[in-house]
Amino acid sequence: MRFFDPSSWNDFLACIGDLLETEQVQSMRTLPHHPRVNCYEHSVFVAYVAFRLGCRWNLDERACARGGLLHDLYLYNSRDKSAHPGNQCLDHPVFALRNASALTRLSDLERNIILAHMWPLALHMPQSREAWTVSLADKLCATVEVLQLWRHLKLRTLLAA
Repeated sequence: MRFFDPSSWNDFLACIGDLLETEQVQSMRTLPHHPRVNCYEHSVFVAYVAFRLGCRWNLDERACARGGLLHDLYLYNSRDKSAHPGNQCLDHPVFALRNASALTRLSDLERNIILAHMWPLALHMPQSREAWTVSLADKLCATVEVLQLWRHLKLRTLLAA
């Protein structure tokens, strides 16, 4: 499986295009996430990887894409300790679920994807193959970003637009 497949991009956008244009999702561009990566870039990266894995493994690729996009919709600067009450690893899935629920109607599958993406660090365990897939995609993407390999990927140029 090629990492970035241009022929899959339109199918991916069909799953999340309505969410990408919202003010809430666009505001993620202003929030720092990993080194030299903002929350929007990270979330779209996770959504795309989860979408591609979902297609490959015959999962609900729409839920993988939407859950992946919304998994970090916590909408505060995580580096500002006054912006959230406790441990960011534990807190942000709950904030993301609250914000995502206010933004769009979520399936039970998407709710669990958002809440469980930090497992085993957070309390909620993935309850579906889709939730496991997004959790895996999140960890893979975070590793690529922290190692600063992200800036070399073609996908990043698509997100810059």
